[in-house]
This record gives sequence, structure tokens and C-alpha cells, in this order.
Amino acid sequence: ANVFMNDLLQVLLPILKETLFHEDWEIKESGILALGAIAEGCMGGMIQHLPELIPFLINCLSNGKALVRSITCWTLSRYSNWVCQQPHHQYLKPLMSELLKRILDTNKRVQEAACSAFATLEEEACTELVPYLGFILETLVYAFNKYQHKNLLILYDAIGTLADSVGVHLNKPEYINMIMPPLIQKWNMLKDEDKDLFPLLECLSSVATALQDGFLPYCEPVFKRCVSLVEQTLNQNMAFMQNQQQFEQPDKDFMIVALDLLSGLAEGLKSHIEGLVASSNLIILLYQCIQDSMPEVRQSSFALLGDLTKACFVHVHPCIPQFMPVLAQNLNPEYISVCNNATWAAGEISVKLEGDMAPYIPYLLPPLIQIINRPHTPKTLLENTAITIGRMGLVCPHLVAPDLQLFTRPWCTSLRNIRDNDEKDSAFRGICQMITVNPQGVVQDFVFFCDAVASWINPKPDLKDMFEKILHGFKNQVGDQAWAEFSQQFPPALKELLQVNYGV
Repeated sequence: ANVFMNDLLQVLLPILKETLFHEDWEIKESGILALGAIAEGCMGGMIQHLPELIPFLINCLSNGKALVRSITCWTLSRYSNWVCQQPHHQYLKPLMSELLKRILDTNKRVQEAACSAFATLEEEACTELVPYLGFILETLVYAFNKYQHKNLLILYDAIGTLADSVGVHLNKPEYINMIMPPLIQKWNMLKDEDKDLFPLLECLSSVATALQDGFLPYCEPVFKRCVSLVEQTLNQNMAFMQNQQQFEQPDKDFMIVALDLLSGLAEGLKSHIEGLVASSNLIILLYQCIQDSMPEVRQSSFALLGDLTKACFVHVHPCIPQFMPVLAQNLNPEYISVCNNATWAAGEISVKLEGDMAPYIPYLLPPLIQIINRPHTPKTLLENTAITIGRMGLVCPHLVAPDLQLFTRPWCTSLRNIRDNDEKDSAFRGICQMITVNPQGVVQDFVFFCDAVASWINPKPDLKDMFEKILHGFKNQVGDQAWAEFSQQFPPALKELLQVNYGV
């Protein structure tokens, strides 16, 4: 299907018509499987048939044969993107209702398939699920008492994905009272060395981020246990390093998932986490974690450093002189995810330190300029690098502006496609400050700056004023005739946007 795409349908559809409606359940099951398998490659050609096929498949969810029910769950999940684009009452509501019944199926294989399919549907539907949250949570909570070990792990994933999808809409007392007791019950049952903690911690991380202050009643024991898991793993690792004959190497995944859940708590609770951090040794442990030999540990550690910087910088601030040299060593794009999180954390620290960021810029800026000019750098890393350079320029423009011509073009192309948000706002304020300090630095790439400015849908009034001053300043500097020639190279849409929004 991925090779021949819609051409395959001429051959396949007549066969599917036979198999899907066959009396023999095994042949029917093979047809439903084939229908799911072609979803990716043949979606364009399948769309015209889906209004007929989706109700047929929803009906197959109550087939007498468990294998038919389980494969139908998977096939429907492959078309969930299309389902979510149609009016809810037509397909989404009946599909959701039937999938939730299958989550409570008597057959374990069907439970597993339905839970996985429902997680996929959640990702596609996102906040479209908000009106049905009570109904969904009722089913998922009931499944807690019904599921055995293996399927419980998939259930955690479905709950975590639901929290990611609906976000703060989950923060209502009636929903919290439904979802938290069974999660905390499992949390209390599992021992620190039980690997079933991993999916539960991941799930709780999503739930904590979604619930925000709604998670406050549960945060203290969760926080303390996470810190304890990090500390235990670090101590076990130190013992192993000192005497490899006597001690086993610890499983660092315990530390990674605990760090991720602490990030979720910091992101969700914001300043409410301040007291918990104050009465713990988390910052000291974090300093050890960012130096760990395992990239995945460092990746989670820098994410937590960024989240704690946003939530309670008062506790991070005293340790900045120790953290920054280690952070600089990790601005290495060989380890993309570590580099990405370290770069993002550097940007968050810049915003908090303001002018006190100055001592760190000489050794942070050169690797960031290298990364932003590096070919084949992933989009997210480029965006985070551009934002951090912009934020450093915002707080220390005189230190960053001299290098403007080394990064203006990739900086502008990296940020033109991201949506308006606070990070983009602070980065663009930074580039405006730097242009004011060193206007010559952007002359050769000014067209890219114009394009990046035009990417804003709704800049704040004072930021719009900054853009306007720079654009008019450039136009006045070169003169009307040179500007007219310069703006000839603009695509028509860009020319119109600048004319309408900024009068140039």
C-alpha cells in the first residue's frame, strides 16, 4: 500500500468486498486486517468508502469472535484521524462508546487492542473528548479493578494519553476524585524496585501536568518518593563504580522516570512546588544527574533543570555557577535530545538571570551558533537554539549582537514557522535589541528578518512597535528608491503583509 498507494485499490477493493462480508469469521478477520494495513498508503482513495465502512467496522466490534473484535479495534484506530474530522454524532460518539465497551471486554486480547486503539483515538481527538470525559473516566477506572498485570500497563498509557490530550480540562474535582484514588492505590502497592513503577510514573507525570494545582493534595508523597528513587539509584551506581565485583549495576530507568515525573510536577504545580524543593536535597542530586554517563539521564535532568528554573528559580540560582559549565559541555548535537533540553534550559535560565547571565555567554554562545548553522539539524533543536540565542540577546544584547551576521539567516528561518507564544515573544524582543546595538549585522540577511516579522499573527503592541521602528529605520537608511528595489525580491504575500501591518 505504501508503494503502490491508491493504484492498489483497483485490485484490492473487489477482494475486500468479498472477504469483509464473508460468512467464515477467519476470512472476515483477514479482510479487516487488510483494511487496517492499507490505511496509511491508500487513505486518499479510501476516503470515499469510509462513510460506509466505519459504521460496518463499529458494528464488527460486537462480533461473537474475540479475534474479529480485537483486529477491528486496531483497524478503526488506523482511520481515527478521519473519524475526528467528521461531525461527532456521526462516527466519533458511536466509535468511542463501542471502544469503551471493548475496554471492558471479557477477553484479555480484546481489552489490550481496545485500550491501545482508544489511546490512538485520544491523540487524534484531543480536546474534542472534553464533553465525554466523565463517561470515559468511568470506564477507565472500572478497568482498573478488572485488568490483570499486562493490560494494566496499557491502561496507564491510555490514562496518560488522555491527560496529555485534554490537559487542564481534567482539573475538576469530580474527575480528580475518580482518577486519582486508583492511581495512588497502585502507587502505594508497588515497591521501589518493581519495574511496573515505570509506566505508572509516566502516567502520573502526564496527569500531574494536566491537573496543575488539582494535583496538590497528592504531590508531597509523590515528590518525596521520586527524590528518593533518584537518590537510591545514584548511591547504587556509586557503589557499583567503586566495587563492580560486589555490587550490581542499578537500572537507571528508575531514575529517569522519577526525574520525568518531577518535571511533570514542576510544570503542573509551578510555584507551589517551591516548599517541597526547599525541604529536599533535589538540587544537589540534580547536579550529579546532569553529569551522568548515560545520555537519557542527562536528557531528563536538563528538562527538570529548565522546569525548576521556571517554577522556583530561588533554589536553582545559588548553584548556577556549578551548573553552567556542565550545561555548556552538553551543547553537543551528537546527542540530540540531551542537547535540545540543555539548550532550552539555558534559555529559561537567561530570562531569570537577566544581566547576570553575562559571565556565561562567552562559552555558551559559540556552540549555539555552531548548532544553528549545522546542516540537517532537527527542527525542534533549531527552534530551541534560536529561542535561546534570542533570549541571551534580550538580557545581554551587547555581548550577543556582535555575532549577528553569524546567525541571523538560520535564526529567522527557524522561528518563522512556530506559532505565536511567550518563548517566541522573548526571542524576537532579543533580536530587536541586538539589531538596535548592531544594525549592520543584519543588513545582508534583512529579507529573512522581514519574513520572520511577517510570520507573527498577533504580536503584542510594544513588540509590534519594535518591528515597525526597525523596518522604517532600515527603509529610511537606504532611501525610498533602494527600498523599492530591495522589496522587489519579496514574494507578493510578504510585500502585502509588511505594507498592511507595518506601512513599509
